Amino acid sequence: MLTGAGISAESGLPTFRGADGIWKSLRPEEMASVDGFSRDPATCWAWYQHRRRAYHAAEPNAGHLALAEIARRVADFTLITQNVDRLHQRAGNSAVIELHGNAIENHCFRCGEPAGAVSAESDDLVPCSHCGGWLRPSVVWFGEMLPVDALEKAAQAARSATVFLSIGTSAQVYPAAQLPVLAHHRGATLIEINPEPTSITHLARHHFRAPSGTVLPQIVAALPGA
Repeated sequence: MLTGAGISAESGLPTFRGADGIWKSLRPEEMASVDGFSRDPATCWAWYQHRRRAYHAAEPNAGHLALAEIARRVADFTLITQNVDRLHQRAGNSAVIELHGNAIENHCFRCGEPAGAVSAESDDLVPCSHCGGWLRPSVVWFGEMLPVDALEKAAQAARSATVFLSIGTSAQVYPAAQLPVLAHHRGATLIEINPEPTSITHLARHHFRAPSGTVLPQIVAALPGA
């Protein structure tokens, strides 16, 4: 199954383009890009630190928790996400394919060395301990390739799925948006959970126009052994 920003919005997190306050005048496409970081690393880093504080303050919601429970009960369960907040892991999902990386860990902008997590309290740039270059969040920026291993695993899961859930995603960001289409064409039952219709709604066997935090617990309740 594939999750997008909608499931995290139910935890109070703004969507990628929903930053407020002093950040409202900044274009996310400029912050989340190699060119943007190269031009103004301090502002880009501070923007992500602002987002990280929101991620840390948020709690997994009923939808996140339901997916963790489904993973415990259903064999061959694969969770693919476009989200970078790691709320799925905090809810109890141990194996998550992160198509767009994550905003919790970091790596060096210059040498690429992994650096793990840093405190989100300060907006000051953090130097790499190996080469002295600036750290950047380990998210996939505009113009960057998705992690090859993650994309291959996600595509294989879509090809082999018997049931594929598309949850809280607009189905507009590729190549992630192609996954439910691939699953459908390979014979999977496609189920969409999204308050609004999307470009793949017509392919879905079932479309629940409701928040995932409402629908997913009901799916858990209907599973054998519930």
